[in-house]
Amino acid sequence: MQECSWQLKKILHGYRHILKQRLHSCPDLVSFMVELKTILEIALKNTEELHIQRPPEYYSCLVRDLEILGWNKVAYVDTSLTTIKLKAEDSCGRQHLITLKLNAKYPTEPPDCLVDFPVQFAISWMPQNSLIDIHNQFLAALESLKEFWDAMDEIDGKTWVLEPENPTRSATTRRIAIGNNISVTIEVDPRHPNMLPECYFLGADHVVNPLRTKLNNNMHLWDPKISLLQNLKDVLEIDFPSRAVLEESDFTKDCGICYAYRLDGTTPDQVCDDPRCGQPFHQACLYEWLQGLPSSRQSFNVIFGECPYCNKPLTLKSSMKKL
Repeated sequence: MQECSWQLKKILHGYRHILKQRLHSCPDLVSFMVELKTILEIALKNTEELHIQRPPEYYSCLVRDLEILGWNKVAYVDTSLTTIKLKAEDSCGRQHLITLKLNAKYPTEPPDCLVDFPVQFAISWMPQNSLIDIHNQFLAALESLKEFWDAMDEIDGKTWVLEPENPTRSATTRRIAIGNNISVTIEVDPRHPNMLPECYFLGADHVVNPLRTKLNNNMHLWDPKISLLQNLKDVLEIDFPSRAVLEESDFTKDCGICYAYRLDGTTPDQVCDDPRCGQPFHQACLYEWLQGLPSSRQSFNVIFGECPYCNKPLTLKSSMKKL
């Protein structure tokens, strides 16, 4: 790369790590030249797409639209004026961004819109439309999701959410701590956030079975007129622990195999059913452990083995969605 021409170096700038890999893996110079030709073709194609000449009308129209929209609503514009991020605030004061990728035919053709939504966002577009129309449709979509985000924000603020650690606005699931190595994962419908969500309990059977029974017996009490969190409390007849009053160590334990709490973003979600043991494990750790035992056996997606601590029989399913 140091000896080639500056034009070639510029084209291959973002492909140096690939070239090094190919150089080390190719058995001879001819093989490497074939690989280099393929990489160059890809690089040239991407370079051409990045530098498509746009007519002067494109820039004048875009700048006019930005001025009419108001620069206070613009969070980012790239130097080539092809990527724009607009910001908006919903009625509850939450900040949101929409990323626009404009092609050379704007405004005849609409830009691609990227949003952090739990549902698909599609804009209605006519050639005479502008960025104002996109921003207005964005605001309307934000309000349509207000109840969903209200429900998720209440859960995030008043319970101890184990996963996801840093939920995005598009995340529809929450794994909520109930007690020591007991949790429930809920899957919320963003279009109907106050309806009964899918609930998957995680923990030892002797602890979670009573919760399943309460859910089945009390689900007729679910009231869409009250909040999702309050409904969960009423139906399960529990109070969820809060970050405001408890420490993480009050109800969480490290995995009994890897001795860590978080592993690739996940927390221990498998627990030994023996009340005298109750040791938690990451699913991936327990699966690897059981696979390594000569006494374990597997049938389809279920593996049968023994707890590493108390030797009580364990059953591990590849899918953890249990009700």
